[in-house]
Amino acid sequence: MIYDIIRWEEKSIIKALKERYIDINLINVNDLDLDINAENGSGTIIQRTTSYYKNLHSTAYYESKGYNVINNFISTIITGNKMFTSLWIKRKGVRIPETFVTFDRESFLRSFNNDLDGRGVLKPVVGSWGRMNALLNDYYAAMDIVEYKEYMYPIYQINYLQRYINDFNRDLRVFVVGSNVVAGIYRYRPENDWRTNTALGGRAEPLKITDEIEDECLRAIEPIGNGIYGIDFLESKDGLFLNEINGNTEFKNTVPVTGIDIPGLIADYIIKEDKK
Repeated sequence: MIYDIIRWEEKSIIKALKERYIDINLINVNDLDLDINAENGSGTIIQRTTSYYKNLHSTAYYESKGYNVINNFISTIITGNKMFTSLWIKRKGVRIPETFVTFDRESFLRSFNNDLDGRGVLKPVVGSWGRMNALLNDYYAAMDIVEYKEYMYPIYQINYLQRYINDFNRDLRVFVVGSNVVAGIYRYRPENDWRTNTALGGRAEPLKITDEIEDECLRAIEPIGNGIYGIDFLESKDGLFLNEINGNTEFKNTVPVTGIDIPGLIADYIIKEDKK
């Protein structure tokens, strides 16, 4: 396992593997000194580095050297970028929110007014835990935010703008292990925030996995391959919209709510993949 922070999730996966009598080596990504000229190797690596860029580059290295990395390089590229995710899942006909991408201040403001009628959610294309997501309720808020972004690192100057969907004050997080949809929760937003992330105080409740949800999840991962994913849906009166796919998902709040042993399912999946 490659990691940078040992969270509850990593501890639980390690415990599940040890209960199955599997030896596991722990590698802190910050301790790596990767020799590009090294000989190829073999084995299975579970990638749990929270830093997207360290995750991506260490995955590229080990996969190029013949290791089976979970999740793989292609899926990491795509799920680590919201725009790439939207493009790939849309190719499979998966329903997504109205989404617009611009690269300039004037284009962004024009899109905000004309495409989304002056209200929307602006997100960084790379990022997690709801950080730097902004709910923009009027033109002046949009104008101020985009001005700040012009002075930020170039990746944050890509304006990923979506229609705000929040008919029920909640969204859905669904977990996929391998090619199996294994669990799901509703995430209700806290009183003092418009975001539903449980890391920000959102409340989790169990979700029944319907045929529709399972079908949408499996269609969404088809272009990126099997792996360990947390898939987010927005819920409206018109139905569900697939919003994001998280390739390094957390499940600390899901296990006690659903009673489903996600770490054990992940351990079984890793063992199965290692035998291939």
